[in-house]
Amino acid sequence: MQEIRCGECGRLLGKGEAIRLSIKCPRCGTVNHVRAASPGTEGHGASKEEHPWPRSLTTETER
Repeated sequence: MQEIRCGECGRLLGKGEAIRLSIKCPRCGTVNHVRAASPGTEGHGASKEEHPWPRSLTTETER
């Protein structure tokens, strides 16, 4: 996880990953704009791991 800190006073504002975020520092009042340096082009996909269950499912009519 990445730390998100105030650019003015350095206070920790949060931890995590953000594509775009605007957050106001409660200490100094500065509005901080955070965005990802290079958002992933991959997107979310299925796991590449093998699973303990079969990949094909059967319905009641197929049995």
